[in-house]
Amino acid sequence: MKAVVMTTQGGPEVMEFAELPEPEPAPGEVLVKVAAAGVNFMDTGVRRGLAWTDVPNPKVLGVEGAGRVISVGEGVDRLAPGDRVAWVYAPGSYAERAILPAEALVPIPDAIDDRTAAAVMMQGLTASHFATDFYPVQPGDIALVHAAAGGLGLLLTQIIKLRGGHVIGRVSSADKVAIAKEASADHVIVDTKGQFGQEVLRLSGGDGVHVVYDGSGPKTFQGSLDSLRRSGTFCWYGPVLGGPGPLDIMSLPKSIKIGYAVFFDHVHTPALLHARSGQLFDWITSEKLKVRIGGIYPLAEAAQAHADMESRATTGKLLLIP
Repeated sequence: MKAVVMTTQGGPEVMEFAELPEPEPAPGEVLVKVAAAGVNFMDTGVRRGLAWTDVPNPKVLGVEGAGRVISVGEGVDRLAPGDRVAWVYAPGSYAERAILPAEALVPIPDAIDDRTAAAVMMQGLTASHFATDFYPVQPGDIALVHAAAGGLGLLLTQIIKLRGGHVIGRVSSADKVAIAKEASADHVIVDTKGQFGQEVLRLSGGDGVHVVYDGSGPKTFQGSLDSLRRSGTFCWYGPVLGGPGPLDIMSLPKSIKIGYAVFFDHVHTPALLHARSGQLFDWITSEKLKVRIGGIYPLAEAAQAHADMESRATTGKLLLIP
């Protein structure tokens, strides 16, 4: 079978479209024909040597996708050949076929196509965690969402709005404003230098926002602090772009609460994975949540997908199609 592997750490050029042996499922595993694989920023971090360092090269990239069951290993009784399934954080998704743990798979409703299912798993579950667990948005709350035209930002904006909140989105270029507003952002700020704090304060009536969702790296950290109201919540995520450095907790202003949000805490059991993904699928089928697929690439062009994502020129979710 064909798969995208990294041969060493580095830029997109270290990715190869290679021929690998046909896999066979072990007990508790499932062999899936991949219909679509999601591209995530964490994949670029793996490629650059920031994660999975204990897994020897060459290794297959990708953790998210959707497809159809080909065969199941011993002990797997809730899935059968032909079932349509989606998954998240199951390594090896940049491939024509993937071996996945049975407990990592969720059924795809008939009303949802494979590409939409693949596009919503990682970013949808992350957005759900941010707005319902990490900081449960209440009606009337004001949130600042960074990278509001990206795949995660678009889903997060919509979930905040579903919960009755208001959204100030930040984007990196003027051509992304309409996309963020299409997801129902109330206001959109164009900023590339991290100098958005004063505008956020103005748009929030001078008080600041209740919560900031910031995965844009160190450059935006101070502006996000400045944007919060008293006792506001700072949701930090996105380790690929780096952290803000050591923090003196006594220097944090306005009694804010700050934390690092990880979506695994939202789906730390198979039951929660099914429940949370089921909620996302329900929102999609009822047209309360729209998934924007911003780029579709042949599997062989995974390196180009990585380059485009890292250029910050893309919007929505990027997918690879075997």
